[in-house]
Amino acid sequence: MTDARIATVRLGAQGPVTGVQGLGCMGISAAYGPTDTGRARSTLERALELGVTLYDTADFYGSGENERFLAPFFEAHRDEVVIATKFALSWHPDDPTKRIIRNDPPYIRQAVEASLRRLGVDVIDLYYMHRRDVDVPIEETVGTMADLVREGKVKHLGLSEVTADELRAAHAVHPVAAVQSEWSLFSRDIEARVVPAARDLGVALVPYSPLGRGFLTGAFADAARDLTAGDFRRHMPRYSGDNAAANAALLAPVRAIAEAHGATPGQIALAWIQQRAAVDGLTVVPIPGTRSPDRVAENAAATRITLTDAELARLEPLAAEVAGDRYTDMTFTSAGRE
Repeated sequence: MTDARIATVRLGAQGPVTGVQGLGCMGISAAYGPTDTGRARSTLERALELGVTLYDTADFYGSGENERFLAPFFEAHRDEVVIATKFALSWHPDDPTKRIIRNDPPYIRQAVEASLRRLGVDVIDLYYMHRRDVDVPIEETVGTMADLVREGKVKHLGLSEVTADELRAAHAVHPVAAVQSEWSLFSRDIEARVVPAARDLGVALVPYSPLGRGFLTGAFADAARDLTAGDFRRHMPRYSGDNAAANAALLAPVRAIAEAHGATPGQIALAWIQQRAAVDGLTVVPIPGTRSPDRVAENAAATRITLTDAELARLEPLAAEVAGDRYTDMTFTSAGRE
């Protein structure tokens, strides 16, 4: 496959123009164990060479360290990149294993100012509500986010893991450029209601974990056995023990299709999610994460693979057969509230 730059697309009716594939930056400095910082920085540069311009982070990743890590890269390439970050999540001060979700206006204003400082920018291109606090009306949250747009601190708005009804209510307050939710060969719950709502409203879908957090690539077979103690995938139900063994068996058709295309299983998983744009009739910009320059090139090349109808049909049953939930607590997800 050639090393050409990937195509571009617009997020939402009036959102930013980005490459058709972005880069999920969480794992560069958080959640997936030790990082080689030099290699991670090379990955960012390689992605940009390939036309990957949407860089996704959050104030929650490493408690702000991920944003700080990315700041020098953003400063060097400010006019070439689309910076996406998020607010809403933090760790409980008395229990470092417990997450707090806040969507109230004072918190949002505090969060955006902190992110602007850490990122070293005057404006955030795409600002997401990371998770939904059901005790705060979505209209109130998005109203405050809209104020940030009017004040010039944010350009475009996004929401993460929202239900179809929450998306519609939010979009009525201010245009939403993108909805970010987990979507992959193994995770398809958003297709029932969220995807149709996004299509109707002209909102882009930004799938996170399109590679099943590396499981779909074969990078590991059992998180509890294969990954380091600091890797949060060890705590996800579908990636360890009997669930992992059952799910690994589902990858046989992915490997077979990859062999037919002279591709990797990861590229087939990404080609499948990229092709949802045509299947479902909306803009889809997945954000696979990696800390490897070679892997980011492999991922970008997947945008040029087209699966046949027969191949799509062969992959169709997989998600329904997956063992284990995405998270131990699914109330944090749209599927937990639909």
